[in-house]
Amino acid sequence: MTGAPVDQEKVDYITEAARLAPTSSGLHPFKIIEISNPDIKKEIQPLAYNQSQIVDASHLLIFAAYDEYTQERVDSVFQQQAEERNLPHGFADDYKNSLFARFQQQTKDQHFEHAARQAYIGFGLAIAAAAEQRIDATPMEGFDNAALDQYLGLNELGLRSVTILALGHRDTENDWLVNLKKVRIAKENFIINK
Repeated sequence: MTGAPVDQEKVDYITEAARLAPTSSGLHPFKIIEISNPDIKKEIQPLAYNQSQIVDASHLLIFAAYDEYTQERVDSVFQQQAEERNLPHGFADDYKNSLFARFQQQTKDQHFEHAARQAYIGFGLAIAAAAEQRIDATPMEGFDNAALDQYLGLNELGLRSVTILALGHRDTENDWLVNLKKVRIAKENFIINK
């Protein structure tokens, strides 16, 4: 990545794609921390094994999932749905209560794993939106999650980092992969038809 700034309008398009992503029961149990401040990116770089993309990127989008499903979080989702759709209060109480009863049988780690999978749905749509905007997007899992969570104060927000999406402009002069063939598993070895 060149380090040249990405237009905020394009970043907003990318984050909006993630915000509008479908999620299980509409819970949308994740948030995006958007970072463009060069000083903050420099402080994050050592937490990400000194990968250059962290500081070369115009923006970092850190996808952070709920650390657990609480009654308050679940209630607020269904309340918002009712208000925005002009539905009667309690329209989905039976479903909401059965959903939360299932969550109560799970551990906090199981809650996070479920929420993290939902964050990846938004993450995938963000990568696709970046491609639409002709913005390079580098998915990154190579970082110390606990250290990043502490640095950003995510624990106090009931969040845990899942993945980072670095956004920027391609450095065509220094990108050794740019002219190489894209290699992926062959289609006949990837699709299983039944």
